[in-house]
Amino acid sequence: MKETFFRQMKKELEYCSVHLSEEQLWKFYRYFELLVDKNKVMNLTAITEENEVVTKHFVDSLSVVRVLPGLNDGRSLNIIDVGTGAGFPGIPLKIAFPNCCVTLLDSLNKRIHFLQEICSELELNDICAIHGRAEDYGQNKIYRETYDVCVSRAVANLSTLSEYCLPFVKPGGLFISYKSGDVEEEVQKAIHGVKLLGGNIQTIDSFQLPETEINRSFVVMKKNKSTMGKYPRKAGLPSKEPL
Repeated sequence: MKETFFRQMKKELEYCSVHLSEEQLWKFYRYFELLVDKNKVMNLTAITEENEVVTKHFVDSLSVVRVLPGLNDGRSLNIIDVGTGAGFPGIPLKIAFPNCCVTLLDSLNKRIHFLQEICSELELNDICAIHGRAEDYGQNKIYRETYDVCVSRAVANLSTLSEYCLPFVKPGGLFISYKSGDVEEEVQKAIHGVKLLGGNIQTIDSFQLPETEINRSFVVMKKNKSTMGKYPRKAGLPSKEPL
């Protein structure tokens, strides 16, 4: 089974020029095993078949190198993954690009315990999993505007996601949202809010996941200036009343 896993990982990651060592491949395989095992007692993901986990979770997570080429060049980036869930894309990014420092943020404590187990089992350093809401941590001076990059695969409209995520990004940094399908209308609705938060939408990179017909897009936002102190608003408002 693991030989098939390794072969698929290598083949599909060629599409984004990511090359992993045998040790890194083993860590991904162990992550897959732990994910599927824990999923039997805890709802982490609807995707559990080996080939689908490779494509839809691992390769999808690492495809961000399309818009962050510095990762392949060994750059050390401070990254926060907002709404990380079962650890995507943050843990795959840490495994593949160990020079990066990664923070995983999720609002469900049970998931945080799982992520801490994964990080310990895989012996990952310079990575932490924290429990809480983005609205609260985004106002915390320890986390606010301290990251080079914020990533999120969370399911929310782009206006809401931007209010969750842009406050974490330092001026000059990036927020990259993982999106499915056609995003043009969503992007247009988010432009005003993104500007209020101190950013601008820099590019939309659309592609298909390797060996599939699944359409994905990265919406890349550049942080131009500090976010006004009133953002993010208190918990619940960004989703109820998007900017």
